[in-house]
Amino acid sequence: MRNKLLKRLTSGLLITALTAATFTACGSSDNSAATLDAGTTDSSKETGSAAGFRTLDEIKESGTINIGVFSDKSPFGYVDENGEYAGYDVYFAERIGKDLGVEINYVSTEAANRIEYLQTGKVDIILANFTVTEERAQEVDFALPYMNVALGVVSPSDAVVESLDDIGADDQVIVISGTTAETYLTKNYPDIKLQKYDAYAEAKTAFENGNGVAWANDNTEVIAFSIENEGYTVGIPSLGDNDTIAPAVTKGNETLLTWLNDEITSLGDEQFFHADYEATLLDTYGADYEDTLVVEGGKVQ
Repeated sequence: MRNKLLKRLTSGLLITALTAATFTACGSSDNSAATLDAGTTDSSKETGSAAGFRTLDEIKESGTINIGVFSDKSPFGYVDENGEYAGYDVYFAERIGKDLGVEINYVSTEAANRIEYLQTGKVDIILANFTVTEERAQEVDFALPYMNVALGVVSPSDAVVESLDDIGADDQVIVISGTTAETYLTKNYPDIKLQKYDAYAEAKTAFENGNGVAWANDNTEVIAFSIENEGYTVGIPSLGDNDTIAPAVTKGNETLLTWLNDEITSLGDEQFFHADYEATLLDTYGADYEDTLVVEGGKVQ
């Protein structure tokens, strides 16, 4: 289901060359935003481009969709040993490209720039483990959810943090900038010192090096970390309210949002996200978490 990285790069360069010659707008392999054909009289194109996003028709006509994913956050979005994008979000992205009939240009993103990449037109869709919040919904438009999530806290097994009240005045908790963990702790535990990192890999390395007494992140991620790395325990498996993960598009991009919602609803009929889980997450979380984490057809149980 996944395209080879070389094929994506070659396809991206070919599409860019062809579109430059014919003055049409498209997504490019260098992650640049789409531009409007100066000679077009299509009102939908003018509206979309003027607003800083590409409409559904523009994406189809270009033959390429730009999707922002993580490149270092296994098992949700990462580059595997073969140089291919893989993971739960990428499995979904591949289906989107197939059903739209377009090639996918993957744009590596970090938590802190997901909103920026939509607002500046670098991507058409964000599929990067993006938790839905009221604050974010003021800046982007979320489609229907495809996964449940809560916050969790992992710590070394010889000094397990089972309550945030156990954290001392001089202790620091590692978080990734722009995540719900940062927002939650800043709002509800302002006295806890946070050590912030922009990238998942940086936060992981800092935690493994002992830079913080604990790491707060989505519970799916801290559970996976504890399973994959001996010597760590998830002392707080659920923190705060349960949330959902959903695709996001640029604010006001109604044509793409409507298509995504219809796609997610339709995929529920074939239990697509259970298949996605079994292909990408089962080895990490096992069968016991499947029905808890998976959302089918955009309907939270």
